[in-house]
Amino acid sequence: MSTATQTAAPVLPLTAGVVLPHMVVTIALETAEANAAADAALASDHRLLLVPRLDGRYASIAVLATIETSGELPTGQRALVVRATERVRLGAATTAPSGGDALWLSFETVNEGPTTPRVRELMREYRATVETLMERRQSGRVVVQLGDIDDAGILADTVNYWPDLSTERRVEILETIDVEARLELGLGWVREALAEAELKDRIRSDVSEGMEKQQRDFLLRQQMTAIRKQLGEGDEPADVAGEYRARADAANLPAPVRSAITREIDRLERIGEQSPEQGWIRNWLDTVLDVPWGHRTRDHRDVVAARTVLDADTTGLGDGKDRIVEWLAVRKLRADRAEQMDSSGSKSDVDPVAASANLITPERTVIDPSNGTDAALTPTPAATRRGDGAILAFVGPPGVGKTSLGESMARALGRSFVRVALGGIRDEAEIRGHRRTYVGAQAGRIVRAMREAKTMNPVILLDEIDKLGAGWSGDPAAALLEVLDPAQNHTFRDHYLEVDLDLSDVVFIATANTLETIPAALLDRLEVITVDGYTDAEKIAIARNHLLARQLERNGLRSGEVDLTDEALRTIVEGYTHEAGVRGFERALAKVLRKSAVRIADGTASLPVRIDSSLDIVGLLGRPKRVLEEITGRANEPGVATGLAVTGVGGDVLFVEATSMASGGSGEVSLTVTGQLGDVMQESASIALSFVRANATALGIDRSAFEGRRIHVHFPAGAVPKDGPSAGITMTTAIVSLLTKRPVRSSVAMTGEVTLQGKVLPIGGLKQKLLAAQRSGITTVVIPKRNEPDLDDVPEHVLRGLTVHPIEDVREAIEIALAG
Repeated sequence: MSTATQTAAPVLPLTAGVVLPHMVVTIALETAEANAAADAALASDHRLLLVPRLDGRYASIAVLATIETSGELPTGQRALVVRATERVRLGAATTAPSGGDALWLSFETVNEGPTTPRVRELMREYRATVETLMERRQSGRVVVQLGDIDDAGILADTVNYWPDLSTERRVEILETIDVEARLELGLGWVREALAEAELKDRIRSDVSEGMEKQQRDFLLRQQMTAIRKQLGEGDEPADVAGEYRARADAANLPAPVRSAITREIDRLERIGEQSPEQGWIRNWLDTVLDVPWGHRTRDHRDVVAARTVLDADTTGLGDGKDRIVEWLAVRKLRADRAEQMDSSGSKSDVDPVAASANLITPERTVIDPSNGTDAALTPTPAATRRGDGAILAFVGPPGVGKTSLGESMARALGRSFVRVALGGIRDEAEIRGHRRTYVGAQAGRIVRAMREAKTMNPVILLDEIDKLGAGWSGDPAAALLEVLDPAQNHTFRDHYLEVDLDLSDVVFIATANTLETIPAALLDRLEVITVDGYTDAEKIAIARNHLLARQLERNGLRSGEVDLTDEALRTIVEGYTHEAGVRGFERALAKVLRKSAVRIADGTASLPVRIDSSLDIVGLLGRPKRVLEEITGRANEPGVATGLAVTGVGGDVLFVEATSMASGGSGEVSLTVTGQLGDVMQESASIALSFVRANATALGIDRSAFEGRRIHVHFPAGAVPKDGPSAGITMTTAIVSLLTKRPVRSSVAMTGEVTLQGKVLPIGGLKQKLLAAQRSGITTVVIPKRNEPDLDDVPEHVLRGLTVHPIEDVREAIEIALAG
């Protein structure tokens, strides 16, 4: 392409839109740069370079324009009317001839190329394509205007008038000098628009046809209904009932269930389409057919592998893991020996009662979780199937891993896992389902759990079973009695299904924080496994094995970017958490890692970030929230003793304060007990005072100390309800300490029930209490003699740090605890 003479002109940047040759446009002068360019042009030859600016860059090709008029818009803003004449190629910056702030650039005109036969062919195709597109949009005016354009360059530039064209494509048109290339570019875009318009028309047509078809089908169905009504025939289309019959035939249904489904399908065929009962029947059929009748997962029988999975998923919790492994081992032995008897041709162990109840079918589907396929197996003996489920209850404080242990059990067994949240449920129908006569009726949570599990032998976790409540709509705890009874749950009947559901292969795991709120009848059906709290060493191990990796991922960190030493972890445990579980510990770890992430993100820390001292932790978490010296400070005065208790969050240290004052009269001593105590604990306080009065001389107490006096026993943390008899020896020791003016040793804590004769009776929760003593820095613990066997359940490293005194009489506790 040849070039013309080079010259220069001021530059007016275009921030919105693109101007092409032969266009007359009005440009508002919104910036100082634009005003300077206009002033420079008006002061010289009225010529401007209109240059589009896109994404911070200027186009390489500009349009030379001449100012036709200069004035103001109706809004008062200054504006220019310019006529674009030709494309030019920009050159270097030049000096303004008359000064000013405008940018002057040199430019050279360009030749757009000759009108070749190929160009004329593209012009014809371009006009035809635009004409087709405009006909679809019912705009004939544009077609007439294109017919009057003979210049190939001007025709190619008309694509710039397309309203849907993006600014990037407009700049591309401007920068394409060759007219043939520009025509091909514009033609391609017009073809795209035409294809899009055709697609929209096709969709609109399909929608219209679909609506018409629906209306036609509706009228035909109404006519068919009227004809069938006159003939006395059923008006439900046969294909709906046929679909349900096909689903029922494909399912491995027990005989009673198949009979009930067949009966409902027959009713579905007889009732009218407009009857609301049809929806109720179809919902019932969908629910029943979604129950995984006859589908069972193939259990993993490797006991060693199961133990490995349990140990990898959770740290500690030995009692719960042992019980799971025991259950699996018993199941493995029973199954293996049943297979040996079958292979040796021995007499079959099939239970005729179970077979008649259709609990054993000719063939059942077993799902292999290793590859997700179904395998047809011969029936296993009833002895290995009936009652193969388990009903366990993990009881312990929050955050110790009860739910995680249930998930780990399901993974170790290769079974499906479903969690059913029971906290706050007050409606019995949530467990057993609603009667079908109610509007919006549905199956209970047990049936829904089975549908979700898609197998008849899942692991179902009944979470927070101690939080069930009874209301006007029934007692859900009572509804669970059949579910959790191995003698009954093979024929569990949901109110909505109204057919027997075999739950005998289900492993039920209940979790609870305390046993006191579980009804006795329900508790009797549970095999209780106590899940106690963790020691500090176990918490550090849990952090290493589980918590740190999870929190690193959640906080956008990689392994190795933050190095937390065991000393730092121990500082967090001892100074910032006071719990049996690890939830608070994990929150503290998350805070440490978040603050480390900030230091890494802003570049103030080098990798890896090492946190290895208590000073580092204080800088990240603030001052410690837990001070062990509190026990020493509170227990160094007469009348204050330290006890041990079990609360809903695990074991805890309990202070007992006693003081004496004049009652304002003479006569018998009076007793006041405060601290939001239950009846049992108030009775224990009365027993403690009676014992001290009866044995005052032997305890070295002057009897005048009781005359005209009032003794006040208080349990701090008054907002927390407290009850139980295990604080008996603590209250007795506090009263004796007050009246003998001998302080209780701050390193001593005690627990046990006291009788009027001074005998010490056993208590519960010893392991949790000793863990709390160890966490609080206690070194000497007094326990009932009859609780001595319970020490076998306490970790050996905890006992090494404690001096435990089993006693039978409260006088022994007084001698051990009192100083002086």
